[in-house]
Amino acid sequence: MVKVRLVSAACAALLLAGCASASSDGFPSLARRDAERVSGTIETPPPSVEPAIDPLSAELSARTAQLEGRARVGHAKFLSRESRARQLVGAARGAAVGSEGWSVATVAVAELEAARSEVMIALAELDSLYAAQRVGGSDGVLVGKVRDTVTALVTQEDRIIAELGNALRS
Repeated sequence: MVKVRLVSAACAALLLAGCASASSDGFPSLARRDAERVSGTIETPPPSVEPAIDPLSAELSARTAQLEGRARVGHAKFLSRESRARQLVGAARGAAVGSEGWSVATVAVAELEAARSEVMIALAELDSLYAAQRVGGSDGVLVGKVRDTVTALVTQEDRIIAELGNALRS
């Protein structure tokens, strides 16, 4: 057992001595060669100035105006049904769920929701146009303004529907 350890230690010493020798006969140096050094210059091209994005096309402008008109018509229909729905909800206040008054008021609120859906459809199409413009590189300002206007209409309608729905539940 001792002999095996001595032989192993001697072999290890010989191997280490071979690694530590000062001569590098036949082996290439691991130092960086001149061809591997980075040198020279590169000229970067001047930044390209992209042309201004075309203004809103006539077709898109017409489509945006059409969608705003559709939203305003739907909103007018909503507002024309609002007073009747408020009267019916007021009359059904305190009525039992499922009673005649409650059912009629619920249908009136559902009619308001149907009118709101017309405005929501216009808003969805405006959202689609706005997203397409933004992805296409345009700022989408003109479509965005109409979209914001229609969003305000939907927000008003949502508030009214929620108010009437809460009144029916109380």
